[in-house]
Amino acid sequence: MLNVLDHCPDTLLDAEARDLRRLFGGPTLMHLPGRREEPLFVSVLLHGNETTGYLAVRELLGKYRSRMLPRALSVFFGNVVAAEQGVRRLPDQPDYNRIWPGSETSGTPEHAMMAQVVQEMERRQVFAAVDVHNNTGINPHYACVNRIDHRFLHLATLFSRTVVYFVRPRGVASMAMARLCPAVTVECGQPGQRHGIDHALDYLEACLHLSEVPSHPVPPHDIDLYHTVVTIRVPESISFGFGRQDVALDFLPDLDHLNFRELPAGTPIAYLHADPKRPLEVTDERGRDVYDEYFAVEDGMLVLKRPVMPSMFTLDERIVRQDCLGYLMERIELVEDPAV
Repeated sequence: MLNVLDHCPDTLLDAEARDLRRLFGGPTLMHLPGRREEPLFVSVLLHGNETTGYLAVRELLGKYRSRMLPRALSVFFGNVVAAEQGVRRLPDQPDYNRIWPGSETSGTPEHAMMAQVVQEMERRQVFAAVDVHNNTGINPHYACVNRIDHRFLHLATLFSRTVVYFVRPRGVASMAMARLCPAVTVECGQPGQRHGIDHALDYLEACLHLSEVPSHPVPPHDIDLYHTVVTIRVPESISFGFGRQDVALDFLPDLDHLNFRELPAGTPIAYLHADPKRPLEVTDERGRDVYDEYFAVEDGMLVLKRPVMPSMFTLDERIVRQDCLGYLMERIELVEDPAV
């Protein structure tokens, strides 16, 4: 399933994300030479409707069209079939950012393809890895890491002082690449925003100019570090919406405005128009059911039981069904010398 290229087709520089299936035929790993041989790995379009990473890469390649890149660059163009339709994934597809080595699932051709990508990058002695994404809800630009390691944190803070550490969901690109090199996910706001494209472009170019990823401690005052502790899903059996009275679980219509805000206990997030005993599936990073630790029902409202900070709350009902409603985080203090 994986196409491998050793050059940049001229037609790529004018192509939209929806054109890539026609251009490439399927998921494609493209290797380009640079002055430094160890490549920067960049993955884009793991979700077909998250186009900022692709547009930033396209502009980067146009900028270096007639000159050598500062460092070798390997770009993985992921779910180009979904990109053609402008959706996260097609109904018969797995999520392209849940099937990398280390995933809790296995056995599909797509799993094998992601393993092939990782093996290829290991063979090329990858320098660093960046997976570029968008959010559907209102969130700041931030970076994610899967290891508390100063090399990873330096790579993250080069993008944003807001950094999120998570170990679930598993099977994500950054977690698979972390076995080989410093790896981050960068979240560039909502698709279609010029600021997001510019930010991603500047960041990728900065990464290409790095001679090394620093390993000295990141000063605590230079980073706001959060730990994703909870994933929230809506059970398939429960109807839901945003500002609707014809559903069992009626979330606040501006729920995504709560993202990256430190919320006190008692903060409401939804009205209950029916009486489901457990209106949400709430799991911690070990997969345990922690609903009762984080939520309660008071006077027909679903409220928080403890202070937390949400991230990636979305108003997109399709995303809620395909993935999750969002996450809850807690602030963590950066220790001076975590293990590398």
